Amino acid sequence: MTSSDIAMTQLGVVLTDRGSRYAVTGAQVTSRAEVDRVLAELKKDRSYAKATHNTWAALLPTGGLKADDGESGAGMVILRMLERAELRDHVIIVTRWYGGKKLGGDRFRRVQDAVRAYLDQYPG
Repeated sequence: MTSSDIAMTQLGVVLTDRGSRYAVTGAQVTSRAEVDRVLAELKKDRSYAKATHNTWAALLPTGGLKADDGESGAGMVILRMLERAELRDHVIIVTRWYGGKKLGGDRFRRVQDAVRAYLDQYPG
């Protein structure tokens, strides 16, 4: 898979909460290397590269992988939703641009809302 082969679905900013903006992106992947390529492709967009967090999870043939990217616990939220949806060989990335106000536990609800927006539009 080359970067030109990466077929990402980007929904852009799907919600805001107290100044924080959330976007969601997904792509079909079958390995950690492909996850890394999707992340690199996403971060070619300067606004995503400068985001506060690019939290992600993937269900691969080898099992689940996740990364919080500083948003502690958010990767597990995405991974659990992928498992419930039985969406395998896929990575979902929730991007947050911090808006200056802490969201507390609501940050997990916003991650769920972003993933749900992605799953709702996913044709699979």
